[in-house]
Amino acid sequence: MPAPSIRARVRAEMLDEIKAVARRHLATDGGNLSLRAVARDMGMVSSALYRYFPSRDDLLTALIVEAYDALGAAVEAADAGADRLDPRGRWHAACRAARGWALAHPAEYALLYGSPVPGYAAPDDTLGPAMRPPAVLLGIVRDGLAAGRIAAPDPGELPEPLRADLAEIAAALAPGLPEALLARCLAGWTQLFGLISFELFGRIDRTLPHRAEYFAHQTDLLADLIGLPR
Repeated sequence: MPAPSIRARVRAEMLDEIKAVARRHLATDGGNLSLRAVARDMGMVSSALYRYFPSRDDLLTALIVEAYDALGAAVEAADAGADRLDPRGRWHAACRAARGWALAHPAEYALLYGSPVPGYAAPDDTLGPAMRPPAVLLGIVRDGLAAGRIAAPDPGELPEPLRADLAEIAAALAPGLPEALLARCLAGWTQLFGLISFELFGRIDRTLPHRAEYFAHQTDLLADLIGLPR
């Protein structure tokens, strides 16, 4: 193998190892990552780690991008395995996948949807991966609308300033999607992650022991809100 290829492979392996150690720190320290602590766990001096990640923020960004991509892949796979002609079934499959991924990766989920990391501003590199999960819902609704299975709500239900905001979002992310329907999609998506966050962060542990059943019931109500047919 040529020397440049060997160096690239070794660098890739080192990057993966650094991120694996950093993910373990997420479970105990949250987003308060320390490159020195990561380097110490790897038996490296911190200056050597800076050759791979120049700052804590660079390492956080790499972890965030990978987490969004993993969540997006899980939701996309669930949607792909559902009946394409059943918007409601696709929605439930996507919701279950998002919850399942969050429960299996609580530290990564908290990095994405928990408290903001002090001093960290997510760069544009995170925008594309962050859009993968909500893009699944938009695809479900657009398919249902095109097939005549979903009806557009009355546009009069939107305040005019909000309609203008939603028109910009629709033009960028979902051309042709009525603003009032996009508003319902956004409500469904944000409330979905509210459900997941309340469960993951222990807000309903004592009041709702049957959490899977509660989640299924609530996401069914959200399907009604969005307008997904039964």
